[in-house]
Amino acid sequence: MATTNLNVRVDENLKKSAEELFNELGMNMSTAINIYLKQAVRKQAIPFELKADVPNDETLAAIRDVREGKNLLGPFNTVEELMEALNAED
Repeated sequence: MATTNLNVRVDENLKKSAEELFNELGMNMSTAINIYLKQAVRKQAIPFELKADVPNDETLAAIRDVREGKNLLGPFNTVEELMEALNAED
């Protein structure tokens, strides 16, 4: 089977992390990308679920509280004041 080159630009840190992962899995970057491409062609789709990061209910409640000015502590003039408030029993 004839092969060809594929040039892809990626973040340097992402490349390094991916190479470390693939090495732990016993493969190189080329093998990992070939696996991805074969799965995409076989499934005729991206071979994993794509979705936006959606905040969970707790995070949404915290965002709502901040917007409405509820359940907030402070302001604090010192770190000590902040720590005292954080360590206080409800």
